[in-house]
Amino acid sequence: MLFSLARNSRSVLSNWWWTVDKVLLSLILALVLVGLLLTFSASPSVANRIGADSYHFVKRQLFFMPLALALMLFLSMQNLKTIRRVAILGYAATIVLMIFTLLWGFEVKGATRWIRLFGFTLQPSEFVKPTFIVVAAWLFDGQQKSANFPGNMISSFLFALTVGLLLLQPDFGMTVVVCAIWGFQFFLAGLSMKLVGALIAVFAGIALTAYFTLDHVHNRVNQFLVSGSDLSYQVRKSLEAFQNGSLFGKGPGEGVVKMNIPDAHTDFIFAVAAEEYGLILCLFIVAVFAIIVIRSMIISLKDNNLFIILSASGLSASFGVQGIINMASTLHLMPTKGMTMPFVSYGGSSVLATALGMGMLLAITRKNVHAEDKDETY
Repeated sequence: MLFSLARNSRSVLSNWWWTVDKVLLSLILALVLVGLLLTFSASPSVANRIGADSYHFVKRQLFFMPLALALMLFLSMQNLKTIRRVAILGYAATIVLMIFTLLWGFEVKGATRWIRLFGFTLQPSEFVKPTFIVVAAWLFDGQQKSANFPGNMISSFLFALTVGLLLLQPDFGMTVVVCAIWGFQFFLAGLSMKLVGALIAVFAGIALTAYFTLDHVHNRVNQFLVSGSDLSYQVRKSLEAFQNGSLFGKGPGEGVVKMNIPDAHTDFIFAVAAEEYGLILCLFIVAVFAIIVIRSMIISLKDNNLFIILSASGLSASFGVQGIINMASTLHLMPTKGMTMPFVSYGGSSVLATALGMGMLLAITRKNVHAEDKDETY
């Protein structure tokens, strides 16, 4: 009976099937399929440019995607206590790996964010977002339940530690996401307006400091402020892809701009979608991201458990913000940033980290399964 899906069955699989939000699950799987489709379209030209097999990136994505889906489905079956523990242990491991990366990682395009493990390249900072979000939610919830528990103070310390390690890499884009989501969670947890103003001032200070001290941030902001022929090569090609694709696109595999964009399979995969499948697919992708974020927040707000509200809102907002940054960079609506589109762009670390976050989100938003552990703090 372990694999029975009957409503009256007591199997783990049946319990999961009748409590998981099937709309969220379906939208996530739809995004995965779109990502695989676009990887097939965008990656062969990139692989050929670096002298690899045409389907080098496709094969690697097909290797990581089943692992990611298995991780997501496994986590989605867990209770709140397990999710908290996974997040705490995962966050601790990620911090250790980020320190290891600073000491022994390798540099790509001026940033030291990657390490090599068992023949694969791993970006530990990708995993800091989902784990830190859940840990912060647990700490804020603990502060609300017990005035003697210094949840806000510990969360602030971990936030400073996380941001410090990200800036040392440097990874300003990830820093922006972590700052935005942590500030959002702190606000939902009951942050006073005076502290809201103080946080805004701190975040603005971080942004100004990065602009004046980090050359790549300075250059990307300045490139964003120019127009016409002064635009960077990748941005000009990206905008050309949107013009070529028009409403219905040129057809699968018929795009030509991807031949000239070095990061067509990662940072600029939205441009490949625009040229080959047109505005229709782009709007579909935008709609899927929007529905996932809005639905997750609506489900969480129906519960009176602060941990569920903060963790679900934070995970879904992180998912949406990362997607917005990728799309906005492609459309020249913000400075370009090397940030993947969750489940759509190529990247093993990105896919696994996104699966980790979405698995926890699916678990947290399940119906009527957390009654016995929603009042626990550990």
